[in-house]
Amino acid sequence: MDAIEAARAVVEEQHPEARTAFLGGSVATGRHTATSDLDVVVLLHGAPAPYRESLQYADWPVEMFVHTEETWHAYIERELPTRRSPLLWMCASGLLLFDTDGIGARLAAHARKLTAAGPPPVSAEEIDDCRYAITDLLDDLEGSDDPSERLFIANELVRRTGELGLAVAGSWGGGGKWLARRLETTEPGLSTRLHHGLREVLDGRADPLVTVVDEVLERAGGRLWVGYKRAGTP
Repeated sequence: MDAIEAARAVVEEQHPEARTAFLGGSVATGRHTATSDLDVVVLLHGAPAPYRESLQYADWPVEMFVHTEETWHAYIERELPTRRSPLLWMCASGLLLFDTDGIGARLAAHARKLTAAGPPPVSAEEIDDCRYAITDLLDDLEGSDDPSERLFIANELVRRTGELGLAVAGSWGGGGKWLARRLETTEPGLSTRLHHGLREVLDGRADPLVTVVDEVLERAGGRLWVGYKRAGTP
C-alpha cells in the first residue's frame, strides 16, 4: 500500500467522521527515507480531539495529529512565537487527502499565507541569550581536552549555531533533520561547514568549528559574556 492510500485508509478506519485530513512531513515533500513515517493531520467536529497518537498501519508507522478547527488555530497561535510550527507546515506543504466541507482548503490557504509571511521577528533579548549560550560553549570547547566532553559540547554548538543562523536570517526554525533542511534553503553551505567542523573536533581540531561559529555570532553582534544579565523569577 503506497503512502497516500495508507494515509487515507488509516483516517477512514480511525475517524470515518473526519471533516478533512492532510498528509504532511517528509513523505509529502518527496524526501522520505526507508524509516519515514506518515504524518497525518485530521480535523474533527469535536471530541476526542485534540490529541496525537503514534500507531502502525499496514507497513507504515503513522503519527496522527487530531484537531478541531478551534484547536488547530489555538495550536498554531501558540507555536508561531517560537518560529517553529510543524502543524502549520504539515498543512501548508502537505497533501490534502480529502475535504468534506471546505475546511481543508481554507486551512491550507491560511497555512500557506502564514508560512510565506515568515515567522515573527526574534527579540533582541533572545538573540543575546543565544550569543551568551554559544559563547559559554565556545569557552568550554577551547578549554577542554576530554574527547567525550568535546563531542557533546561540539554537538550542542552545531545545533545552537544553526538555530541562531536561521533566527538572524529571519527564517523559520526546525528541529533535527528539519534544522538541516531549513539551513539548506536559508543559509546554503552553513550546514556543510558545521558538519566539517564537528568532524574536525572529533579528530582533535577545534579551530574549524570555532571559526564558523564565530562568523555566525558576528552577524548577531559577536560573543557575549561580560555584561550579560537576566532577572530571575521570584
